[in-house]
Amino acid sequence: MSKVKPFKLGFVDFATKDVGKLKNYYTEIMGYKFVEQDNEGKVYLSNGLDHHNIVISPCENNGVQSYGYQLDGQMSLEDVQKQLKAQGIDSSIKRDAKPGLSEFLELTDPAGNLLQLYLKMDEAAIGFGSSGILPFKLGHVAFHAENYAKTIDFYQEVLGFHFTDMIGPNLANFLTCNADHHVINIVKSNQTKLHHIAFQLKDASHHITSADYLVKNGYPILWGPSRHTAGHNIASYHHDPDKNLIELYTDMDIYIPELNIFEPRPWHKELPQKPKQWNSVSSWETEFTNNLGAL
Repeated sequence: MSKVKPFKLGFVDFATKDVGKLKNYYTEIMGYKFVEQDNEGKVYLSNGLDHHNIVISPCENNGVQSYGYQLDGQMSLEDVQKQLKAQGIDSSIKRDAKPGLSEFLELTDPAGNLLQLYLKMDEAAIGFGSSGILPFKLGHVAFHAENYAKTIDFYQEVLGFHFTDMIGPNLANFLTCNADHHVINIVKSNQTKLHHIAFQLKDASHHITSADYLVKNGYPILWGPSRHTAGHNIASYHHDPDKNLIELYTDMDIYIPELNIFEPRPWHKELPQKPKQWNSVSSWETEFTNNLGAL
């Protein structure tokens, strides 16, 4: 029997009190391209191919409204819904409810995050921007999770994610649905909220030019660049205008699920490098500041 299988994080929908300010950050600072604004005032931005990777929605509160994951196409949304129902999970199919998506399946994970699963997205194919940071892609999200143990089980048992690493005893839990070390990071908490959203850069030099550009435009670096332990990605962090934590990263470990190892890299202390528990955040022993929130 086919299984529900997302293969990428497609988009994040941000709720914000100030659409214009957040739109300016993602277009002028990050370099995303404007695609359209709907009749509800929602702004759709693209990294170059997909109709949207970032959605900015007017709201009375700031935060994340939903996460979008693209499925591998081996099952119709109706079959996915039937399989979810058999597992006691409620969902609904939405049609023509969002620009760029003719249909998607909407459900809630045990932490309370709203998920929108889709098979196909319209292609804007507008190319990369010409100014700003210009990340390669939207890579992953980390979120504090109420019911974090049930949430981890949900992503593994229901959506087929692989567990790749943890920091501390069940503190930060890393899972992936593709070759990236992680697509989500679930942080043990008594409430559900975004910890950070991450974008992939091309190399270490991109970190330097990005840091210069951020500081020049009034966005100080909070931590990094430094190499993480779990995932081994070189990462730096800053806040967007709504104080959402933004990670820029490169050099993330590549996971081989068939072997349950990561592709060898010179900076690995163990060969083969397998999923494990780490006791610190930085392999360079750089202090992880409190500005980033608890991990």
